[in-house]
Amino acid sequence: MELISIVEALLFASQEPLGVPQMCAAVKETAKDIIEAAGEPLEDGSSRIPEWVAPLAETTDEQVRGIIDALIARYDAEKHAFTLVERANGWRIAARGEYAEWCRALYPGKKVQRLSQPALETLAIVAYRQPITKAGIEAVRGVSVDAMVQQLIDRGLVKIEGRADLPGRPLLYGTTEAFLDHFGVRSLDDMPNASELRRVKLPSAEEGAATAAEQPHEQQLSLAPVTPSAAENS
Repeated sequence: MELISIVEALLFASQEPLGVPQMCAAVKETAKDIIEAAGEPLEDGSSRIPEWVAPLAETTDEQVRGIIDALIARYDAEKHAFTLVERANGWRIAARGEYAEWCRALYPGKKVQRLSQPALETLAIVAYRQPITKAGIEAVRGVSVDAMVQQLIDRGLVKIEGRADLPGRPLLYGTTEAFLDHFGVRSLDDMPNASELRRVKLPSAEEGAATAAEQPHEQQLSLAPVTPSAAENS
């Protein structure tokens, strides 16, 4: 039995993403259990342990990562309708984006809920500048964001991170793991122009109000929201 087949079976059997250390531990622990269960050698001195088991007990994270790369390459070469995708919590098998519409046919009652432009703008600000207060978001957008923030919380894309060390102790908002999964990124650093946009100085609440009075809303936001992954748009 080969390591590549075992890793593939683990990914296929799991309903949740699997991290590399998690898969590595599963392989090593199972191999050690097989070795312990084999017991003493046979009377002729030969081992009861299959030859392929012992190396699996020494599996490393690097080997598992190599296996993942090999599986992705195989699926691409053989033109499978699925591949491996990495999410915040690990790796999972997923249908390719071009088959999204066909896969949705299995869930006729579950319609795709698309975010409005104001919601996307609000989410982009939270994603790039989290943790951020509601006043900070409003300073950029120039309008009240109460409804938008609540909508994003209800959708599971934004969560309360705590309270800011400011007068009144306002709530701080940040994105969730569901946000990463929805937009097909492993971490916040994978978002477009993440480092550059995080360095941009945000206007204060007073500056935001003055800007809102001077120019149309469409010109107030320069942060572009990330684009959902086609493979996860189902």
